[in-house]
Formats: sequence, structure tokens, C-alpha cells
Amino acid sequence: MGSPTVVEARLVEGGRRIEEVTSRGLRHRFRIEILAALHERPHSAAQLARILHQTEGRVWHHLKELLKDGSIEEAFIDKKGNHEVVYYRHIELPFFSDERIAEMSPEDRQITAALIIQAAAAELLAALWAGKMHSDPRVWLAWEPLTLSHQGREKLADELQRNWDAMQDIAAEDANHRAETGEEGLRYIIATFGFERHRSKPPEPAGGIIERSPPGDS
Repeated sequence: MGSPTVVEARLVEGGRRIEEVTSRGLRHRFRIEILAALHERPHSAAQLARILHQTEGRVWHHLKELLKDGSIEEAFIDKKGNHEVVYYRHIELPFFSDERIAEMSPEDRQITAALIIQAAAAELLAALWAGKMHSDPRVWLAWEPLTLSHQGREKLADELQRNWDAMQDIAAEDANHRAETGEEGLRYIIATFGFERHRSKPPEPAGGIIERSPPGDS
């Protein structure tokens, strides 16, 4: 993480909160499919209509809503004679360092979090609908609420950072492997989250020291 690039997301006219517009983009399956398609590369409305097997008019309606909410942006305009074709893309974000995050205003941190959550949720739901969660035996999905002290929270954050760095190393090594073997490869989504729960009061403490059982033990 380390780019000082400014977050390009915009709060919409009318004062709607970023939390609201993030949820709006995920309420409709077709908008989720558009978001997922734009994660691949910029597309025009006509291209999205062909990819998603929908009419261009329907695509354009949802593009306007996503643009208004700041979930996507115009990438570039392709001029062909007197005709202009607009291409759209998702809001691009760099991988921010802890130092860069600390320099952001609370609003920019909230917008950054909202865009990452929306992108990850769109990919998860699109893959679920496409049957990718049951067709790949090596899919890894897990979540668990933990009660941690400040020290435990710091250790968890460091471990998540190490895990993220390791995944980037795997991707770099595999790029060399594919270059040597000619294997095309497939696109996979990795997402790492570690955050305080919205209702963070810990459960009633159990007596004694809690020891984690090995997987499979009852």
C-alpha cells in the first residue's frame, strides 16, 4: 500500500449518504452484474448490453443510476466521426498504507471503505449466482466474530497484513509460472476484512481459559 492517489468517489447530489448509495448499488442483480463486468475493463453501454444479454436502453438506465451514486465513472470517450461512445469503469482505488489511511479525512476513509465493500460484495454475489461457490472445491469462505483486547487487535491487523503480502507474492510467482508454461490462468477474487462489529459489546465471558479445539474435534 502506498499510493497517495485521491479517492475519486463523489457523494451524490441531494445529500444521500455514502452508506445509502453503496447499498443501492447492491439491491438490484443487474447493477451487480454491471459492477462485476466493469471490474474486468472499461465497457460502453452497447458492450455491456451484449455481455449481459440485455437491451442497451436497460443498461443505460442502470448506468445512469450507478453514475449518479458515484459507484462508477466515465473512463474515456471514443470518437468515431460525429459519434461519441462513452466507456465506463469502476472507481479505481490503490492499496493504501496505514500511514496514508491515517492522513485521510474521516469522510474519505468512509468513502474508500464503501467502495471496497461494494466491489467485494458485487463479485461475491455475481459468483454465487453463477454457481462458482459450489463448482470449485478449493473455494475458501469463512468468517468469525472475535473478542479481542487492544493487543489482540494489533496482532490481528499485523497478521492480516502478512497474509495479504503472502497472497501478492503467490500471484507474482504464478505470473512467472504462467509465462513459462503458457497456461492462461483464471481470475480469482481475494478479499480480506478485519473490522469492529457494529454492535461491539462482547458476549458474557466464559469461565476459565478458552482453548481452541483442533478442526474436527467435538
